[in-house]
Amino acid sequence: MSEQNRLSIGDKAPEFSLLDADGNTVSLSDYRGRSVVVYFYPAASTPGCTKEACDFRDSLAVLNDAGFDVLGISPDKPAKLAAFRDAEGLTFPLLADEDKSVMTAWGAFGEKQNYGKTVQGVIRSTFVVDADGKIAKALYNVKATGHVERLRKDLGV
Repeated sequence: MSEQNRLSIGDKAPEFSLLDADGNTVSLSDYRGRSVVVYFYPAASTPGCTKEACDFRDSLAVLNDAGFDVLGISPDKPAKLAAFRDAEGLTFPLLADEDKSVMTAWGAFGEKQNYGKTVQGVIRSTFVVDADGKIAKALYNVKATGHVERLRKDLGV
């Protein structure tokens, strides 16, 4: 994916409405007035994605207290997200972007390197959207392990 398709600080965050693990519609606009961490991950219940989700779970109270909500988005179906949430005790919304349209709009789907090969797929990415719906942080190609801790340091929480 070319750099021009990526979001930058100050850009308006692309709006979305997606189904959560229970089949309820969640929209980015539901969070207007609060800051929200939106992170994109390749697949529920895989080792790296589980590590990242559990790190967000374990940091959720601190992030919430500092005014940040968390949304996780993957191409999984709601039923798989529900199983993942229940197995790992996740307490923030997991959203299903089955057609990858939201990921594409956010620059989180496209060409990436996987074991030395160029493939099409989910680019593990994290964004902080401010209370006005603008991108405050845009982090692409993040590593699952240690990412949440670094994000907390960057946010001062």
